[in-house]
Amino acid sequence: MSVTLVQGLLIGLFAIIAGIDFWLEGFYIFRPMIVCTVTGLILGDLKLGIIAGGLTELAFAGLTPVGGTQPPNPIMAGIMTVVLAYTTGHSPATAIGLALPFSILMQYIILFYYSAFSVLTKKLDEYAAKAETRKFALLVLTPTVIVALSYGIIAFLSVYGAQEPMRALVNAMPVWLSHGFEIAGSILPAVGFGLLLKSMLKAEFVPYLLLGFTAACFIKFGNLMPVAVIGIALAFIEFYRDRKDDEKDKKLQAALDSMKSDGDDDDGI
Repeated sequence: MSVTLVQGLLIGLFAIIAGIDFWLEGFYIFRPMIVCTVTGLILGDLKLGIIAGGLTELAFAGLTPVGGTQPPNPIMAGIMTVVLAYTTGHSPATAIGLALPFSILMQYIILFYYSAFSVLTKKLDEYAAKAETRKFALLVLTPTVIVALSYGIIAFLSVYGAQEPMRALVNAMPVWLSHGFEIAGSILPAVGFGLLLKSMLKAEFVPYLLLGFTAACFIKFGNLMPVAVIGIALAFIEFYRDRKDDEKDKKLQAALDSMKSDGDDDDGI
């Protein structure tokens, strides 16, 4: 299948919106789960977008920007995973591996912007000291506009302009190479989830992990909705238990403060 001009423009427009959100980290619509779903909806294959979104989100689950460091760009990864799977007919798992070069390209562009825009801080300090709010606002908005346009242009060129060369390249790949991309794409979600567990997993949460793993892998359900409901129920249990512990701690602290206050009065007598 091919991407039409209108679809390419719509994906480019969405890339601009998601790029601004990623730059400002406002609503988190830049996550691959959302990006893939919207891209699939624009291409007329919502099911493909949802499947690709689940796989790509797991792959990027543990990859979070820290300070000036940037992981591979999740927006381009999400868009190109769906587009490559749509245009070449390969599975989303294979498309994840093929989409990584586009993701890394955008990663380096954003890193370049971080370095280039750092020279604006001195000028911003000058405008702030002189209370020149109009110039200050204009200079603050300029990097956001540049970044947004970069996302839109690169997404449009990658999705629409380069679709024929990409299709020819993918179709020309030998079977062993395509199979290698499929294996790599299938492993990436597990790697991403492992990175997430490395930073978040605590000993007291291991029982929940085991329960979820058992429910998802060994109990036969028609779909994963029962597993999600079990997860929500366990989350509520943990939430209310933590809140009850916090209330007990507050009451205990209040009692200690009261005893301390009474002791101070006695000392004065």
